[in-house]
Amino acid sequence: MQDICFIADVATLPRFMKVQQLLSYVEGVHPKFSRAKTLSYLERTKIPMNKPIKALSKGMVTQLHLAIVMGIDARLLVLDEPTLGLDILFRKAFYRDLLEDYFDEERTIIITTHQVEEIENILTDVIFIKDGAITLDASMEYLESRFAEVTTGPEKLAEARALHPLYERTALGRTSFCFDGADRAALKALGPVKRMSLADIFIAKMSGDAQ
Repeated sequence: MQDICFIADVATLPRFMKVQQLLSYVEGVHPKFSRAKTLSYLERTKIPMNKPIKALSKGMVTQLHLAIVMGIDARLLVLDEPTLGLDILFRKAFYRDLLEDYFDEERTIIITTHQVEEIENILTDVIFIKDGAITLDASMEYLESRFAEVTTGPEKLAEARALHPLYERTALGRTSFCFDGADRAALKALGPVKRMSLADIFIAKMSGDAQ
């Protein structure tokens, strides 16, 4: 357990403690906790050290929980919706710090989230779960080679639909098609081919359109 750290989607911190008391408590029970590292993260917030946790806002409680987790030298870090209740600037800063200050080749980080568009640039592997069943388990590298998006004009719509896209959407007179496993040469003949976003892959898999 000394090598594992977990944060739930609902921060479960003792509300009766003050922030500074919580740090002392964690320092006493977890041998791999660095008070100095946690304080360095807290300095970027507006969390007062002398206030009880019950007096903090929901966002501050989440920030405090994340700062404690980042201060623990764990080999396995499990984060369940870690940035719920935080504004977009702090979310981006957290994931940046996670990569720059925390992650190394000897650590594994597992993140469960519905905000896939925010973290796809830091992932190496992805698992989609629907109704308790795994619908997709693959590396990001594999997903980039398998899924693709093409944007084309009215003259190519029939050709694109003949390749059985996962789905299509239209905006400003152009139609984008999302494909699973289609021949790349055939796609290039339709228009510019780009990587399909993880959010779009997620939508396709959750809707049951992709096999």
